Amino acid sequence: MNILMCGCMAAALFCCTSCNDDLDIQQSYEFTVETMPVPKELAKGETAEIRCTLKRSGEFADAFYTIRYFQYDGKGTLSLDNNLVLLPNDRYLLENGQFRLYYTSQCEESQNFIVVVEDNFGKSCELEFDFQHDNGGTGETEGDGKQLPYVRPLDSLVIAKPRL
Repeated sequence: MNILMCGCMAAALFCCTSCNDDLDIQQSYEFTVETMPVPKELAKGETAEIRCTLKRSGEFADAFYTIRYFQYDGKGTLSLDNNLVLLPNDRYLLENGQFRLYYTSQCEESQNFIVVVEDNFGKSCELEFDFQHDNGGTGETEGDGKQLPYVRPLDSLVIAKPRL
């Protein structure tokens, strides 16, 4: 009888302490930003399209993402696919998981800038872009002096690692 009584008390104690009314819902998920290849060189006034895709490890309905950039070499403008020109270090809301950036060179030197995508939980992902100045080279010449067509090389696929 004592064993039965001790067993019932242990079961009651276990049932009362093992439950918690608070739900543990994960809100913050890791994410990366992938881009398609971009040109290595830009002439002054030329625009490069940067196609971006936000890759999330999970979905949370209240998560939102912002974008900002900082240019540390050269001069140019960066805009979103809705024609919104971004100002350096200002945050802008990303409305879609797939978006395009347009960088227009405004100088005759190399240009470097960082794009940062952040979520509302403090996680961020950095992308770095480097464009060399295109001095108007049109390719190599054949032995008879004819100009060969110039094919601009592309960078490989960029997959940004998240900053923790």
